[in-house]
Amino acid sequence: MRVLRNSTPDSRPEPGSPQDRFGRALAHAPHRSGDRRLHTPRGLRNAGRYGRSGTFPPVPGRSVFHLTLCALCCVLFALVTWQVAVGGPLVGADMWLGNALQRTSPPDAVAEACADLGNLVVAVPVLVAAMTYALVTGGARRWLPPLCLALALAFTALAVTVVKLWLGRPGPPGGTNYYPSGHTATAAVAFGGAALLFSLTVRRPPYWPLPAAAALLTLACSAGLVWRGYHWPLDVVASWCLSWVVLTSAAALMLRGLRRQRPGKGGAPQRS
Repeated sequence: MRVLRNSTPDSRPEPGSPQDRFGRALAHAPHRSGDRRLHTPRGLRNAGRYGRSGTFPPVPGRSVFHLTLCALCCVLFALVTWQVAVGGPLVGADMWLGNALQRTSPPDAVAEACADLGNLVVAVPVLVAAMTYALVTGGARRWLPPLCLALALAFTALAVTVVKLWLGRPGPPGGTNYYPSGHTATAAVAFGGAALLFSLTVRRPPYWPLPAAAALLTLACSAGLVWRGYHWPLDVVASWCLSWVVLTSAAALMLRGLRRQRPGKGGAPQRS
């Protein structure tokens, strides 16, 4: 008796064929359907600005960069301070460069306006405005970032005063206690801290203009101080290094506190 074979062709592709590889690729592709929950619970995600969803810098790569730059600033500050303390060759080169920059100064009104950016009546109100905005719009634990920046500014003023009294470096206009530059440190911490606070609180801002504006204002203040003969160049360089270390430490404390801001709802998050 003849056995009739099924005339319907096998719909499965042959192993190794392009159709087979395409089907396997689809089988392993991740599904993004709306009815399927994400594998990462919301409680385990990194909190964004003041607890909102998203990732707030510094990410791991940026953290390494910031720590490396912080270490370099510490080394440079120690080197410059040692040279000023012992009257090393950097001091002579610094004075020569300062005198040369004073001869190429822009109009006195422009240089004076730039130098005034580091005054307490100019820089501190900018930071206070940013702190007030953060307190009003910051949400839970809104007090933490302003407190960190207030402590950073106070620590900077204390550190600058101690180093000034310890070294007693003469300045271009005469007198002593010009190293490091208090105006530069005030401008850097105040403007940098304000940029950091606005980055934390303003919804969906373009982040780069804020630190760029803070850096430009600090550089303008430093240039004005040297142009007008209020400070030597190494005075402002030392304040840059000190301010970067202080701001980096304040940012690390803020982010550490904000990451502990909201635990997952209903206790510890469960894996799905």
